[in-house]
Amino acid sequence: MTNPAPPRILSIAGSDSSGGAGIQADIKTITMLGGYAMTAITAITAQNTVGVQGIVPLAPEMVAQQIASCITDIGVDAIKIGMLHDAAVIAAVAEALVGVEAPIVLDPVMIATSGAALIAPDAVEAMRALLFPRAALITPNLPELAHLVGRSLTSHEAMVEAAEELADAVGTAVLAKGGHGDTDRIRDVLYFPATGDAGARIVAFDHARIDTRHTHGTGCTLSSAIATLLGHGQPLEHAVRLARQFVIRAIEAAPGFGAGHGPLGHQAVRSLA
Repeated sequence: MTNPAPPRILSIAGSDSSGGAGIQADIKTITMLGGYAMTAITAITAQNTVGVQGIVPLAPEMVAQQIASCITDIGVDAIKIGMLHDAAVIAAVAEALVGVEAPIVLDPVMIATSGAALIAPDAVEAMRALLFPRAALITPNLPELAHLVGRSLTSHEAMVEAAEELADAVGTAVLAKGGHGDTDRIRDVLYFPATGDAGARIVAFDHARIDTRHTHGTGCTLSSAIATLLGHGQPLEHAVRLARQFVIRAIEAAPGFGAGHGPLGHQAVRSLA
């Protein structure tokens, strides 16, 4: 019997030299969830569990060429977009994706877990204008969402309002991630803006906070997991639900590497059943 072809997932993101986040986390996640991983590397970083020591962006033309090489030959069933360092790269990615109908999960990577800035200031508006409306889902964490709406978010209610504001403004579903809060439980919110005859709706997710410092790459892992599950044909809400389970199990299986925010244990998550 011939095995069914895996969904083809393209990750457009930066490289993490320590393997915990970025392209490396995406490849691990996509592979463990039964997808075929392809990459378009946007920047090379020297980083580890304690911080980012250096960033070298790739030329926009090279980023676009990587995307074209993958799509024109292999094809693509879903796309994850992560770190896009500057406005020129964002414009090149947007142009390279013209006519591509595969769903896009956009993780607006702006701030590393360590607190280091990963994106140029003028890139935020370029991303909002050129890529947000193209995405099926945007997955900001609390600091990123606060940056996008231009105000501090000091409560769960404020996070929900900000998710609604961003989703309605760009016409795209938003998954607001509450992991940067200080409560005992992680509370995420998936907000769907009104479209056609369907009204706006909110889906809440909640689980106990895991007491660990090993959370490097959680956002990258979650967004690439959602993209892979969309590539498998899962509806968005269920893809988010299953992807959160994958991240939780990977956190629980973290190998304990590094002196700071250590990587997840992607290799240990063999099933979501």
